[in-house]
Amino acid sequence: MSSVLAIDPGYDRLGLAVFEGDEVRHSECFSPTEKEFGLRLLAINKRVSEVIDTFSPDAVAIETLFFTKNQKTAMRVAEARGVIILAVLQAHIPLFEYSPQEVKIAVTGIGNASKDAVMRMVPRLIKLPAGNRKDDEFDAIALGYAHQANKRLNRAGL
Repeated sequence: MSSVLAIDPGYDRLGLAVFEGDEVRHSECFSPTEKEFGLRLLAINKRVSEVIDTFSPDAVAIETLFFTKNQKTAMRVAEARGVIILAVLQAHIPLFEYSPQEVKIAVTGIGNASKDAVMRMVPRLIKLPAGNRKDDEFDAIALGYAHQANKRLNRAGL
């Protein structure tokens, strides 16, 4: 059974979800405790590498950068994506990228669905253990669901 690590990138909070087939094996919202930005990036790279080492995913899915009006935030998220992608490439794992709209379509059927709509739909599509989850963790789970759905469609030749 194939597994995927889905990552919702960020520099303040990072959503991570490991799927084995259609089941969520692990999910978390990782928040680096370091204040200095460079050390935050190092902590993100280290955590992603740890999750890769622990779960040995066959693939990694990451959300593409969504540009907001705040360019500083967008640049920092881009830098976080860079250290995440580095960890994935160093582990020699195939990387797949999905836009926020692709994820929203896979989960809700609507490309401009709200974050709340995605968060309400995820537990209806995927059995999740009880627990409080932050939106970044839900985003990673939704991304993993989108990747697994995309794989099923590709296998079906659609």
